[in-house]
Amino acid sequence: MTDEQINVSCVGCGTIGAGWVARLILNGYNVKIYDPTPLSDSRLKNMLNNSKRAHKKLFPNANMNLGTFDYYTETAPALANANFVIESVPERIETKQKIYEQIEKVCSPQTVIASSTSGIKPSDLQKQMNHPERLIVAHPFNPVYLIPMVEVVGGSKTDLLFVNKACDFFTSIFMKPVHIKKEIEAFVADRLLEAIWRESLWLIKDGICTTEELDDIVRYGFGLRYAQMGVFQTYRTAAGEGGMRQFLHHFGPCLSWPWTKLMDVPEFNDELIDLISGQSDEQAKGKSVTDLERIRDDNLVEIQKALEKNDYGAGTLLKKARAAIEEF
Repeated sequence: MTDEQINVSCVGCGTIGAGWVARLILNGYNVKIYDPTPLSDSRLKNMLNNSKRAHKKLFPNANMNLGTFDYYTETAPALANANFVIESVPERIETKQKIYEQIEKVCSPQTVIASSTSGIKPSDLQKQMNHPERLIVAHPFNPVYLIPMVEVVGGSKTDLLFVNKACDFFTSIFMKPVHIKKEIEAFVADRLLEAIWRESLWLIKDGICTTEELDDIVRYGFGLRYAQMGVFQTYRTAAGEGGMRQFLHHFGPCLSWPWTKLMDVPEFNDELIDLISGQSDEQAKGKSVTDLERIRDDNLVEIQKALEKNDYGAGTLLKKARAAIEEF
């Protein structure tokens, strides 16, 4: 899709939708936005400020060739001439299907419709569409303007042509599209996050650790390894020259030990909510959400810059983006 003029519309401008807009504007796109929330009350201004700040830290010597946006509270003008639509409305299938109905009234059948859903199967989303072949899931991670990974998933009626168009487009804005070829609820990334989230709830509820202690274990421990090598390559190195086979022989029997409550969930009641919320408030030490967002962004910038020096993982994408920006 990179050989044709791409006109992008973003439908929904909450945290994820505004993050998409920010990444697109940083890559020079002029974006049309639909959201029923007035612009003055949206998250967009804060998101754009954060993204420009992070971008300047990533590329301190580059001129910022920013795109623009037009903001609409009605769908038709926001979708005019769009050939790539990113939908980021709330996670209710009926709401999304109503939006697709409006998109199909305005847009060409060749327009890619990419849903940011974090868990709904695309086959379910596309059931009522006239042209379901062009709907895909494009599940990103917050903040979209800094984290490059996006899961791309087609439904039972999706044409591979549109999957490929979407992957080409995301690659062109320096993301890492991962095509999930077998459809499943919550896809891959959120299934992994759900597993650690469930276990985390039990560890807090049972008084094993606090929210701060658990976060420290992740950020000072395996989180650093996962940031550059992921799960399997991390474990491949754990058993020395024997590699993955030796690791599996050594640690495989542990899977039968009663180490986890993964298939069980603590009762999600007011007591658990109060416990976790109270610990999390104490952990924040008075910092606002904006303060924490900027700390997060600064850390993500420096981690990716460190990886760029070794041309590895997310750093490889950053290196490509830097070359493109400096060439421009």
